[in-house]
Amino acid sequence: MADRRSAVVENVEGPFFVDTTCIDCDACRQLAPDTFGETGEFSFVKAQPGDPCRERAALHALVACPTGSIGTSGKTGVAAAVRDFPLPLGGAVSYCGFNSPKSFGGNSYFVEHPAGNWLIDSPRFVEHLARRFAERGGLRYIFLTHRDDVADADKYAARFAATRIIHRLELAAQPKAEWVLDGFDPVELAPDFLAIPTPGHTRGHCALLHREFLFSGDHLWWSRNRGRLTASRDVCWYSWPEQVRSVARLKDHRFEWVLPGHGERAHFPADEMRLQMQRLIDALA
Repeated sequence: MADRRSAVVENVEGPFFVDTTCIDCDACRQLAPDTFGETGEFSFVKAQPGDPCRERAALHALVACPTGSIGTSGKTGVAAAVRDFPLPLGGAVSYCGFNSPKSFGGNSYFVEHPAGNWLIDSPRFVEHLARRFAERGGLRYIFLTHRDDVADADKYAARFAATRIIHRLELAAQPKAEWVLDGFDPVELAPDFLAIPTPGHTRGHCALLHREFLFSGDHLWWSRNRGRLTASRDVCWYSWPEQVRSVARLKDHRFEWVLPGHGERAHFPADEMRLQMQRLIDALA
């Protein structure tokens, strides 16, 4: 629970605030960019929400915050904001919210599918999400892009008897995973679900391509500051040259969405996304 006595000094006056437990994961700025800004150390409230839509977005950020660092003096809309999750993005894909401090606030996603639903990376385990997943048919697969973002995957797997999928080089993070990937060639996991090894950020990092959606983990994301897709040497834990090569290999695949674990998501028509990918490849060259 956020504590106004520990509120960061940059907050503008009003009902919403961020306190000093913030880990600067960026989730609130992705969900409510009109309300939250960044100092380089914390998020803060740069403008109080001025209409119901902005207020609902700020409440979504409050719910998603992995460290409970966002507070508000008006609690009436919180329960309704909780009920909004998972938040629909496009097609059968939703953003889970309830980001976990175990993954430094990483995003996770839910895909409804007639052959069984998928969870991509893991939110923190909360009964609200577990019930929502159950209402929609449960979980058949949990795809884990890499070791950093597994969070509470084991708890969701146990709840739904779901199959966890992870690369062998990341297996230490989920040693009892049911499906272990090997090698560095793309693997069709099911119709319309392609695992694409993307080593770099970690040695066994993998992206997942589902139709027009690329779940990119911590491999690449949209940068609001640069106004383009980006990848970062600063958060590359294994090999930057490998990561650059992995980015280049993605140009062989067609997609319209980039849905990352960390960083902004991006949505463009497929031809424009291809141009954005080429722009990124050129920037990394």
